[in-house]
Amino acid sequence: MTYSIDFRRKALLIKQREHLSFETTAKRFGVSQSRVFRWSKQLEAQHTRNKPATKLDMEALKREVESSPEAYQSERAERLGVSRRGIGYALKRLGISRKNNVLTSASG
Repeated sequence: MTYSIDFRRKALLIKQREHLSFETTAKRFGVSQSRVFRWSKQLEAQHTRNKPATKLDMEALKREVESSPEAYQSERAERLGVSRRGIGYALKRLGISRKNNVLTSASG
């Protein structure tokens, strides 16, 4: 859960004014002790990195999936020149599940 900057500042200000410990401050404001400690180190929330894949062309991957839907991720990775893990993450972003190995699931 993200707390507002005002709430964070207020908690740290009261901690400083009343010479409270991290534990006491946390109990007073109903948050964890580690959260108050993190606020003392970095008040501002970190921003997430929302960046598209740089090496892999998502349109090319869509075409690859449409043209050969039975291909394994390792085969796709080799054809597109990226890692198997990169293909897996890209397919997840596209909402496409990975191909299961039919032989393994039938015998298991």
